[in-house]
Amino acid sequence: MNAQATWTNEGIGMDRHAYCDATLRKAGLEHRDHCESEMDNIVGNSAALQHVLRLVRVVAPTDATVLIQGETGTGKELIAEAIHKCSDRASGPFVKVNCAAIPAGLLESELFGHERGAYTGAIARNIGRFERANKGTLFLDEIGDLPLELQPKLLRVMQERQFERLGGAATIHTDVRVICATHRDLAEMTEERQFRSDLFYRLSVFPIELPALRERPEDVRSLVHHFAMDYADRLRKPITAISEEFVAALARYSWPGNVRELQNFIERSVILSAGPMLSGSAPEITSAPHQGSRGSKASTPLTLEDAERSHILNTLFQTEGVVGGPNGAAVRLGLPRTTLIAKMKRLRIGAYQKLSMPPQATASMA
Repeated sequence: MNAQATWTNEGIGMDRHAYCDATLRKAGLEHRDHCESEMDNIVGNSAALQHVLRLVRVVAPTDATVLIQGETGTGKELIAEAIHKCSDRASGPFVKVNCAAIPAGLLESELFGHERGAYTGAIARNIGRFERANKGTLFLDEIGDLPLELQPKLLRVMQERQFERLGGAATIHTDVRVICATHRDLAEMTEERQFRSDLFYRLSVFPIELPALRERPEDVRSLVHHFAMDYADRLRKPITAISEEFVAALARYSWPGNVRELQNFIERSVILSAGPMLSGSAPEITSAPHQGSRGSKASTPLTLEDAERSHILNTLFQTEGVVGGPNGAAVRLGLPRTTLIAKMKRLRIGAYQKLSMPPQATASMA
């Protein structure tokens, strides 16, 4: 059979994009045009990204559970929203839960709710996220951080579509589509008994792997233009052009923080811009903040790990070693505090109360 023939007799001779369109037509989605407009809002034309969007078009009309995997900052929530808006649940709620951001002791109540008096401090009934997402979609971000003791209850509600609130006896039925996302390797966690294998198999009915930004450098130009124009408008900056050298330098950088890091960097560049031309240097070749003379450059990291270490150290230098909090390095990098701490341990970056020397000097001590 031709390599581009599809998986059903009905689709023989179609390429994958045509098959996706046929799937949408067969599902009878009246909001197909709205779905395509949502796809247009996802910036980039690389083959890697377009493959992801085709998968979105295929799975959206179904009620299948989707597991979105990818590094931090690759846009997992954006893809989850696109799946919801391209489904027949689009008119229903899209409810989000970050499993890493809620303390383990409170997460069960957040997901399933509780009755008044269920525990000390429960002065009123709480409606959980599964109830709020009824007839819609529940997005469980950072599912790899879900405590082991909660995993059987999540598996039950996904299989039986019913649960009980904490402290309650009544069984509540819910009609929810679940989309999960993680930057962690759930298969490896399953082997190490850090994640239940039965839940992993239930979640990974339809996995989607998001490419890192370094794997689609051809999208950097479009993303830079998109973010620059957006922030110029928001911040009322008279930017009308972007330096070609600036874009080329950004395309060469490895972006360990992916699209989120690029977005934050462009916002900062727009703020610092003094004229109509947006220009500068990529983080990889920029001197430490507030240091050095014009034209001075740090040495280019030899590996991705070196680049990531250098970027984290630069950010820690800006925050004087503060990791968490609203002005900490984690916020500036667009990472959960726990994720940044894990990266620092992996990259052998010590926990400093205050960085009193340039990152280049500190890096040599790590």
